[in-house]
Amino acid sequence: MMQLPLAIALVFLSLVQVNFAGLVESNDVDSYFDVVVVPFKDTSHSNPQTNNIELQKSSVQNKAQRYTPDWTSLDSRPLPSWYDEAKFGIFVHWGVFSVPAYGSEWFWWYWKGAKKPEYEEFMKSNYPPGFSYAEFAPKFTAEFYDPLEWAEIFKNSGARYVVLTSKHHEGYTLWPSKYSWNWNAMDVGPKRDLVGDLAEAIRNSTDLKFGLYHSLFEWFHPLYQQDEKNNFTTRDFVELKTLPELYEIVNKYKPSIVWSDGDQGANDVYWNSTDFIAWLYNDSPVQEEVVVNDRWGSGVACHHGGFYTCDDRFNPGKLLPHKWENCLTIDKNSWGYRRNARLSDFLSTHELIKELASTVSCGGNMLLNVGPTHDGLIAPIFEERLRQMGDWLKINGEAIYSTVPWTYQNDTLTPDVWYTSSKDGKTVYAIVLVWPQSNVLNLGAPEVSSHTNITLIGYDKDVDIDWVVSPPGIQITLPAKSEVSSDWAWVVRLGNLVN
Repeated sequence: MMQLPLAIALVFLSLVQVNFAGLVESNDVDSYFDVVVVPFKDTSHSNPQTNNIELQKSSVQNKAQRYTPDWTSLDSRPLPSWYDEAKFGIFVHWGVFSVPAYGSEWFWWYWKGAKKPEYEEFMKSNYPPGFSYAEFAPKFTAEFYDPLEWAEIFKNSGARYVVLTSKHHEGYTLWPSKYSWNWNAMDVGPKRDLVGDLAEAIRNSTDLKFGLYHSLFEWFHPLYQQDEKNNFTTRDFVELKTLPELYEIVNKYKPSIVWSDGDQGANDVYWNSTDFIAWLYNDSPVQEEVVVNDRWGSGVACHHGGFYTCDDRFNPGKLLPHKWENCLTIDKNSWGYRRNARLSDFLSTHELIKELASTVSCGGNMLLNVGPTHDGLIAPIFEERLRQMGDWLKINGEAIYSTVPWTYQNDTLTPDVWYTSSKDGKTVYAIVLVWPQSNVLNLGAPEVSSHTNITLIGYDKDVDIDWVVSPPGIQITLPAKSEVSSDWAWVVRLGNLVN
């Protein structure tokens, strides 16, 4: 039998099918009317769990290998090879938070949850009394959003995959979800399917993989707040909102990555994570190529999942036994676009390449974030950084894509050198982040023989450069920096090493 709180919630939510404009007057985030978030439209059936979850599942069931909904089984699934070979992806944080564009994509929480003084003062200084967060949504217009232009920028960044926030913690979905009535990009704001448009552009004009980020929780959703008050012993929010949305985006958009976030202290049992991932691996339309991260409940991060993220901007600087990803953002202080950013807040191209080199050397992928504006533009500083990354990778990509970690990650003599290796182990790449004084590079890790050959990528592929054994390593004489086509960092190719 349906629990009484759930029944009351369903009756209440089924009655609140009213006009959005009439709901933006309230400014009380503890009230449902601060923003409309209806889990589902059709309340005519007697079993909401079946309506919202079971009927969302597609059933392929053509695999010999099937995984059970427990971490031991799920963690035994081999990681699809495309992900490890890709090395570099683009993250996109976009939503209603792009309208105030102040401070952080956590704007709503900092304003109404944490009540940070600077956010309250920002609202008092720029908006009339009683203005609610919901009133930002109609201003999320995306009028300049050109998915083909985005796809072109991402392709020319050298990235091999893209992950878009389908829904952040504010609950607003960038697709026309039937579980987020009047709080989605089709009903209010852009009046279009932002997810579908980008998925189509990426797939039709590039060879990049397309993935989706999805927040498990929502800051102010009443069903989530009630579950939280019940110490997560009830699961109404999960059954009526989170899981239906996850099945919906997988079936509709077929993402190659499902990037989960926002467990907010609740464990994976509450989120029913293993059941969803088992379906994803066994029966979903992306069962063969999909990869997932590790943010599926408290205690799961850095322990379970296809690849580990552990924390934002995670870069351990050493080789890890499990595939991992370094997700970071060009704006050091925000994932979403913000108007109050300063030039010093943005990572330089050199800093980004340093992150990429150290990450790939240690077995990770780098997922680099940009935050578009509310009207759908990728700001020039973000575009410049991405295109410069692409310029570097066009020359030096063989040291990044489809490589594997070498015996050493960081050089033993020159710390600004990171290593990768070809899969067959015949070639080692030394990624040099600082051009050496007098054009002489000292390396301590490589062991050479008379058969060793050394070249500099971006100089002349067929011309060996001079080197001598100089204990405790080797000394490489580089050409003049002006003769090398690469900028920001340089790659020395070492063939036929002893180690």
